[in-house]
Amino acid sequence: MLKAAIGRQVSSLLTSRGLRNFRRGLHAARRRLAGRTPAVHYFHQVEDPYSHLSVQMLSALSARYKVKIVTWLVPAPDKAAAPEYELLAAYGRRDAARVAREYGLEFPEGAPAPDPQLVRRASALLAKAAGTEGFAALAVAAGRALWAGDGAALGRLQEQQGVASEKETTATLAKGAAMRKKLGHYLSGMFHFEGEWYWSVDRLNYLEERLTQAGLDRTPGKPMLAPWRDLTLGPVPASSRRPVIEYWFSFRSPYSWISVPRMRKLARHYNAELRLRFVLPMVMRGLPVPLTKRLYIVRDTKREAERAGLPFGKVVDSVGAGAARALAVLHHAIPLGKGEEFAELGCKAVFADGIDIASDRGLMDVARRAGLSEETVRMALADPSWEAAVEENRKALFEAGLWGVPSFRVDGRPAHWGQDRFWALEQDIIASLTENP
Repeated sequence: MLKAAIGRQVSSLLTSRGLRNFRRGLHAARRRLAGRTPAVHYFHQVEDPYSHLSVQMLSALSARYKVKIVTWLVPAPDKAAAPEYELLAAYGRRDAARVAREYGLEFPEGAPAPDPQLVRRASALLAKAAGTEGFAALAVAAGRALWAGDGAALGRLQEQQGVASEKETTATLAKGAAMRKKLGHYLSGMFHFEGEWYWSVDRLNYLEERLTQAGLDRTPGKPMLAPWRDLTLGPVPASSRRPVIEYWFSFRSPYSWISVPRMRKLARHYNAELRLRFVLPMVMRGLPVPLTKRLYIVRDTKREAERAGLPFGKVVDSVGAGAARALAVLHHAIPLGKGEEFAELGCKAVFADGIDIASDRGLMDVARRAGLSEETVRMALADPSWEAAVEENRKALFEAGLWGVPSFRVDGRPAHWGQDRFWALEQDIIASLTENP
C-alpha cells in the first residue's frame, strides 16, 4: 500500500504541467540572463535510419526558427537501453522508409543493413564536420550514399571534405555520447532543447510548438514542418470482409495505455476484428529498462496522452504480481467478450487512476467495472493457462520482427511498433479493404 501511494505521488509530480512549466521557465530565464542564443542540440548516429530522417529536417528547422543548431556525432546506444538491437535496426530500416513517404523525406525502400566499412568511413567523414554549419548537408549526402551502398559517392565526399583520423573519430563519438548522457538520453536521431527531448520527426511537432510558444518562430501561423499524425477515421471502403488487427500490448507499458482506447475506436470504425495478443512486460521477459529510459518514456507518454485527450500520470507500477494477475484475468475475459473492456480499464487503472492491480481490491474493482464477476476473477487467478498464451503471443511478436509493445498489424501485413504509428495502421486497413472488396 505504501509503495503504491509513493508511486502515485512521484509519478504525478514527474508528469505535472506545473513542474514542466517551471522547468521551462527556469531554462529560459537562465538563457536570457546569460545572454545565450537559444540552442537545439541534435544527436546523429551514422547507421541509424531515424537519424537519416532527422538530419534532413535540420536546415528547414534552422531557417524557420531563431535557434542555433548544435550537432553531435554519437555511437549506437548501449544494449541495456536498446535491447534486441538487431531487430530494432531491421525494423527501423523498414519503418523509416514508410515514415519518409509520409513526411516527404528520403529513405530507400528495402535498404539492407549498411556495410560496416562504409559506416566507419561515413563516421570519419562526419567526425571532421561535427559541430560545423555544414554538418547537416554533409550528413544527408553521406547518409544517402551509405543507405544506397554507394562507396564511390562516399569516396567523393571524403575527397572533397576530408576525414578525421580513427583516433579523432573515436574521440568525437565519445564526446557526443558523453553530452547525450549528461543531458539525459540514450538514443540517436534526437533533438534536445532546454531540458526536454524530441525523437526524430515523430516528436518534432512538440519542439516546434515549444519554439513557437517561446517566440522563436519566424513565421508564426504557418503550417508546421512535421505536424502530428494520428487517426483520421475517414470513409470506410465497401467490402464484404472484416479486416483482422493483431494487437500486442502489456499492462506495464504506458504507451499501451494510450493506444488501447484509440485502437478500439479504430477497430469499431472499420468493423475490424481486434485480436488481443497480451504479453509480459519487457523487464519480466528479461529485457532491461534503465532509469533514464523509464523517465523519458513517462514524460513522453504524458505529452502524447495530452495530445490524444487521455488522462495519464497517476501511476502504480504493475510489474510482477500486478501484470501477471491482470493477464490471467484478461485470458478469461476475452472468450466472455469482456477482453477489450478489461484491457482498457486495466491499463487506465495503472497509468491514470493510480489503482494497484496487484491488490485484490484493485484488481476486483477493475474486473467489476469491465463486467466480470468475482467468481470469474477467482477462477482466472487459479488457472495458469494464461502463461502458455503469453508465450505464444511473445513468439508471434518476434516472428513479426518486433519485441516491444504496443505493436500491431492488419491481415498479416508488415507489423508496426508504437502508438505513434496509428496513421500507418489505418492506411493498411484501408488498403486491405480496397484490395479485397
